[in-house]
Amino acid sequence: MIRIFTSLILKASLCLCSFFSFGQESNTTSEDYGTLIFSDDFERNESQEHKDEVGNNWTTSSDKTAKGHKEVDLRNGHMHIYIHEEANHAVSVRHKMGFTDGALAIDFRLDHENDILVLNIADPSCKSVHAGHLVDVKIKAKTIELYDLKTGIFNLAIKKARMSKTLTNEQKALLKTKVKKIPHNLMPKQWHKVLVKISGDTLSVFIDDVEVGVFASEGFEHHSKDLLRILVPRKVTVDNLKVWKKQ
Repeated sequence: MIRIFTSLILKASLCLCSFFSFGQESNTTSEDYGTLIFSDDFERNESQEHKDEVGNNWTTSSDKTAKGHKEVDLRNGHMHIYIHEEANHAVSVRHKMGFTDGALAIDFRLDHENDILVLNIADPSCKSVHAGHLVDVKIKAKTIELYDLKTGIFNLAIKKARMSKTLTNEQKALLKTKVKKIPHNLMPKQWHKVLVKISGDTLSVFIDDVEVGVFASEGFEHHSKDLLRILVPRKVTVDNLKVWKKQ
């Protein structure tokens, strides 16, 4: 009788363990962004402190736009980006990627309310837009701005009309549909995380794991998103970049 009772207790314990094990697995959710194709935690040092030396196949615009002055510094495991006083353009820190649908995530810190981080997605081979610009996600202290650049302000025909101040009423109306501005307060001097997802013609943005905006526009459906540009007009610190390819 004792042996039977012990056996029953053992079986009940095994079933209970199986139940809790199954419960833990079923409650574990992880969204599939696709295959991780690039990541960087910036845990490395430069060999000198006079020129940009990001490494890991990154390039910068400093030679052309800042007379070669240093604008990117790897320090304490972060990438510090700051514009030089002689620069004539925002700092551009660039890396190849390559997806149609996919996602990218990066940690960032804005130190002042007027700091701005722009995640620009481009296809340099696309000849219908200026400099291959396709998508901008512009992060400010009080707003998140989403831009379809391909069929918006950087479409060559529209850009030419803007420069010559000859935009038609139809073009002006079109441009209003190519941007979405979302009020969202970020605390300066604190770390945040942004996740950008593109699926078909839809762009979704999450800040600190909370969805803050979804925007659908035809330019987002461009077949080849080959280049990431991190654009900084003042100063931003970033870390832990990841890029996923779904197709």
